[in-house]
Amino acid sequence: MRGDELDVRRRRAAYRATHRGTKEMDWVIGRYAVSVLPNLEGEALDRLERFLNLPDPDLQQWFYSPHLAAGTEFSELVAEMRRFHGLE
Repeated sequence: MRGDELDVRRRRAAYRATHRGTKEMDWVIGRYAVSVLPNLEGEALDRLERFLNLPDPDLQQWFYSPHLAAGTEFSELVAEMRRFHGLE
């Protein structure tokens, strides 16, 4: 993937992460994403983009009750976000 295409994907993901529709999820997901996106590429970026496609109620439930994310492809991402915010 070319560098400019990667930049566009990162900027789009940052916007989507910080404009979720609820202030809580804007803050939780947005702060984490803005922090990690400059170094994200490949499968890690693909995974974050898939995560951002999910509805906020599911993501919020997973963030506050991480056991509900167990067994999903996003369980480690949820754990990373919780660690980022000092919750694990």
